Amino acid sequence: MVRAVILWLHKWLAIGSGIVVFILGITGCIYTFHDDLKLMCYPEKYFISGAGTSNTLPLSQLTEMATRSLTEGEQITRVDLYPARDRSWIFRAQSVNEEAFGHWNYFNYYKRVFINPYTGEVVAIENSKTEFFQVMLQLHMNLLLGKKYGHPVVAYSTLIFIIVMISGLVLWWPKKWRGKRLRRSFWPKWSVKWKRLNYDLHNIIGFYSFLLGIAIGVTGLFFSFPEFKSAVAARLNQLNAKTQPSTAVAQPAIPKPGAYPLDNALYYLLEENKGAGMMSIRFRNEDAPSFDVQVRLDEQRTGKFNWYYFDRSSLQIDKIDSHRHQAAGDRLASLNYDIHTGNIGGWPTKVIAFIISLFCASLPLTGYIIWINKAKKHKKGQYDSN
Repeated sequence: MVRAVILWLHKWLAIGSGIVVFILGITGCIYTFHDDLKLMCYPEKYFISGAGTSNTLPLSQLTEMATRSLTEGEQITRVDLYPARDRSWIFRAQSVNEEAFGHWNYFNYYKRVFINPYTGEVVAIENSKTEFFQVMLQLHMNLLLGKKYGHPVVAYSTLIFIIVMISGLVLWWPKKWRGKRLRRSFWPKWSVKWKRLNYDLHNIIGFYSFLLGIAIGVTGLFFSFPEFKSAVAARLNQLNAKTQPSTAVAQPAIPKPGAYPLDNALYYLLEENKGAGMMSIRFRNEDAPSFDVQVRLDEQRTGKFNWYYFDRSSLQIDKIDSHRHQAAGDRLASLNYDIHTGNIGGWPTKVIAFIISLFCASLPLTGYIIWINKAKKHKKGQYDSN
């Protein structure tokens, strides 16, 4: 009786969420390697030559150049910059309408301006609203329905996926741990008819992707429900209260070769973090008393960072947050993106994440085939009885 209830729950939850899970799995496969693929597909945007020994132009000057290349009314909101001397800097201009329906209405505008930081040359202007990998990301995050409408669908489909995976493991669990049936729970017999092979593959792929599929699902829930992530992080922090989440620093005021605080802070950070992968600055109100700069030690990993907080008037560093000094819960939260995308261990874990995402995408397909075949068999049996 219990098994029948679990089977009913597994079937109908999977049928209801299967299309969304398939889309999330396929787009997850693509987005796993998006950083590497963009460098391969658009090398003319991301790489420059001829930097020589010259220094970068002031950030304020580069921002002004990037702004001039935009349509009137569009504003730079963020810059991603790279200490490596062969890389362009990327100035983002983005405005969204979170109440809008559909991808094309959600973004009022979204552009990236690629600039040679040593010469000020605008290398490329990208309409990121229609750029392939950005579209794949929005499809993954909200099914191109806009945040208000698509985000909840993705969030609850992910939650249902986790329930389906757990119920699937219960249904997969062998009654006897010996013999031929046990072997077929771990490896398919390729010589059987295709319907049976499909059934076996559904069970076996579900088993092998269970743990990592759950990990991808839970980290996806952390994105979908930030309050849930914060609660888990806070609870883990309580269990690891001895670790200090940040380090207080006492440093002299940074030299001020220019009139703009961000320019001066950036001169300092580029000198102090020559081996860093990238830096990100989100532009805030100029009247704000402070500003912050994120330094990623590894370009593709958000979980390895130093985060500098500056007092705007004195240019004194108020605080440095580092992954090295985070409490357990905060550390898990900062690693969420790296775990979800497979970036946490570089190429080996990316490949694993790609395979697991592909496996998860295949489960709705094989499951729908099982459901359709059983429905046809049941219908045929009704006709035969008549």
